[in-house]
Order: sequence, then C-alpha cells, then structure tokens
Amino acid sequence: MSEDHTLNVTKNIQSIMNDDKMHELTSAWFQRTLLHNYSYNFSYMGRPIIQYPQDMVLMQELILNLKPDLVIETGIAHGGSIVMSAATLALVDYCEAVENGTVLDPKNPKRKVLGIDIDIREHNKKEILSNPMISRIDMIEGSSISDEIIKEVHEYAKPHKNILIFLDSNHTHQHVLEELRAYAPLVSKDSYCVVYDTIVEDLPADQFPNRSWGRGDNPKTALFQYLDEIKNSPVYGVDGEILNFSIDKEIEQKIQITVAPDGFLKRI
Repeated sequence: MSEDHTLNVTKNIQSIMNDDKMHELTSAWFQRTLLHNYSYNFSYMGRPIIQYPQDMVLMQELILNLKPDLVIETGIAHGGSIVMSAATLALVDYCEAVENGTVLDPKNPKRKVLGIDIDIREHNKKEILSNPMISRIDMIEGSSISDEIIKEVHEYAKPHKNILIFLDSNHTHQHVLEELRAYAPLVSKDSYCVVYDTIVEDLPADQFPNRSWGRGDNPKTALFQYLDEIKNSPVYGVDGEILNFSIDKEIEQKIQITVAPDGFLKRI
C-alpha cells in the first residue's frame, strides 16, 4: 500500500470522526436494519455468516494485514465466519508461496482457525466438514468458559506465535468477561481481540426483550470491566509480558457500520 493512499485514508477517517450528521445517519440506519434481520442476508462459500458486510470486510483486512498463524473464534453458528477466516488465511499462504517460490500443501496448512461453540448443530457440522476450507479448520464443542475447554484451547494455541481472536458467542456481561479473562492473554502483540455485539449497549433498552442480555449486561460492559481489571491489577499474556490493550477507534470510524463499536481491542 502506497504512503499516499495511507495518508488519504487517515485524512478520510479524521473527517468522518468530525461528522456528527454522518454518525446520526449511521445509527438510525443500523437500528432500522434490525427490523429486517439484515445481518442474516449474507453468506461465505455457501455458509450463512450472520455479519454486516462492513465487519466482514474488516475481518479479512485484519487477517491479511496481521497474517496470523491462528485465528480463534468463539461462536460457530452456521460456520460462515470460520470458513471466511480459513479462506483468508489460505490467501495469505498463497501470496507468501508466490513471493517465496514455495509449493503449497493444502492438506497440511500452517495457518489454522479454531472455532468453539457450546452446541455445534449436526447439520452445520456436516456442511462445515465438507467445505473445501476444512483442512484449515478445527472445532471444539463445549462452553468457551469452562475450565476444560479453556485448557484445551490454550494447549492448542501453544505452537502458534501470531494469534488473532474473535469473540462472538453468548453476549451476556459475565460470559464475555470470562471469555476475555480466558483468551485475551493469547493475543499476540499488535494483534487484536475483537469483541462482537458491543452495539447492544448503544441500542434502545427494549431492543432485545427476549434475550438474556441487553443494555447494562452485554459485551461492551464486559469489555470495559476487563480493561479496568487489567489496568488496576496487571495480567500477563502467555508470552510472559504484561497485557495492555487499546480500543482502536480508527477501525470503527473507518467502517462506520459495525456491531462492535469500542470492540476492536489492539494489544500494544
């Protein structure tokens, strides 16, 4: 990417940050989409992904820029997200192979996706297992905050040096807080822990009447409690260094439409 392009993007983002009218329109548009289950309209390689297109673009941009050797995702649902992560990792490997003049072995990839879900429905599992990206995907069924699963994930992550994490399972405060405590220490320096559905805190209190989460009890409230915890009582990453995260507001302003406002945690 050229220096001029990077500078122009930075100027664009700064302009958006100062545009209150745009923020109002974005918020109104987002709330209106909820009436139509807009996020259910999209898929990736045949699997429903249940994400907004802007977040999908951001996911692949993070992977292409960071080149992680492991992506950990809590919440599998239909599998669209883990398939998309796996396909983007395949693209990273392809580009590196072209640059280095090496031969790819698609059956034994070095970059992997680990998906965790408390209930991987049989029909979804069948479709994921038959997907062309399956050699890059491993799945664990169980609660992402159980001691057993946490231990299994940490063991799986040990050989990997560059780890990116997406949290998108149960959206209650306590569940997300426990996920952050369990998995944020795995995040590599300059990589991210992305906490999805922080938008719940910014929506009307009656927006989700039949859910166990809502305003005051959601991923964003958990995220801020976790940041306070590690600020007041230092926590060490698995690399032995003190954990320090910063909310990347530029990402949020760049894409505007996202389910993860304040949710892009960059390890610094």
